Amino acid sequence: MNPTKEAEEAYPTRRQVGFALVSAGVLTSEWLNAYALVPRRAFLPDVIWPYDMESGQAVHVSRTDDAGRWQRYADADVPIVTQWDDGGHEGPLPGRLPTSSASMPSVVFRMLDVLTVDEDSRVLEIGTGTGWNAALLAHRTGDGHVVSVEVDAAVADRAREALHRFGALVEVVHGDGLCGAPDHAPFDRVVATCGVREVPFDWVAQTRPLGVIVAPWGTGFTQDDALVRLQVHASGEFAQGRFVGPVAFMKARAHRTAPVDHEAYAPHTGFPAVEETGEVAAEIAAGGRFGPLVFALGLRVPDCAFSPAQERDGARPLWFYSRDDRSWACVFLREGRPAQVWQHGPRRLWDEVRAAHAWWCAQGRPEWDRFGLTVGAAGEYAWLDDPGRPL
Repeated sequence: MNPTKEAEEAYPTRRQVGFALVSAGVLTSEWLNAYALVPRRAFLPDVIWPYDMESGQAVHVSRTDDAGRWQRYADADVPIVTQWDDGGHEGPLPGRLPTSSASMPSVVFRMLDVLTVDEDSRVLEIGTGTGWNAALLAHRTGDGHVVSVEVDAAVADRAREALHRFGALVEVVHGDGLCGAPDHAPFDRVVATCGVREVPFDWVAQTRPLGVIVAPWGTGFTQDDALVRLQVHASGEFAQGRFVGPVAFMKARAHRTAPVDHEAYAPHTGFPAVEETGEVAAEIAAGGRFGPLVFALGLRVPDCAFSPAQERDGARPLWFYSRDDRSWACVFLREGRPAQVWQHGPRRLWDEVRAAHAWWCAQGRPEWDRFGLTVGAAGEYAWLDDPGRPL
């Protein structure tokens, strides 16, 4: 592959972004050449919705209307939505649900570094998107070594065209990536560019012994994920490995969860609250959506959705909803006052969350890298420190 004229013209801007990524330790020497010669802009459509850091929301940008602005966003370290609502969206305003995107370069190269590919590695990518990630892999491993599976036919067609136009020889397959690509197996590496709630054993079965699988994995406690790096056992019968850190990805379509219908759970809080110190709830709220505490809570409190509301006038409610019945809990925090707790339904969700917090503290407040995942034909389980002791 050769650098395009567009890439050469934009080199100063891209060089600044690349320097920042190198300085942050995200863009390693193994991927510098791919970054320089495979620009993200070559795979983006004319209309995009990048995440604007100043406004904190997705903005509509058209290359036809403002080529300079389009170029700046294309080269920036921001995620860019390229499809809304599974293709059913029209117009410049953002749709209801982002369903295809180009991830921010810092996340892309962090995942590629964790994947540890070599020249001639055969790679299966789950979720083609724009095709940029597949092109980076093809540049590193060699043409013909990357198979990418995309569930959306229109997205697959656009990526196939972009890859062909750029000159990257990638096999794009329209199909369910959760099934892998059995006709093209075995692979040395598998990487998912969509979030999953469970790692399919098909990925393990289609990976050579000692091969590596990298995927964003989450519990459903929040919409966020943690990146897990699994290595297939020499026997090929299972894969296991540790979590690397937090990420946020669009979910595989089969792994999406419906938004919580608040009114169906809690039409009112017309019964007395229980007061308690707000230390536990305050720590959960302060930990942020990407904190290891929230990740640990998701592992210890199954089938539960956590929805913290925004703080207003010094007050903040934290909501917890059971996914297997209509149980719910709300902890109302107000600065300088005891926390107020409501719980309703068969599950005492706040009691479960508080117990999970106590467990996390007792384990020494572990970060992501102490947690791991084992995936076998019978299913998967998470663990802390010891793969032989499921949580």
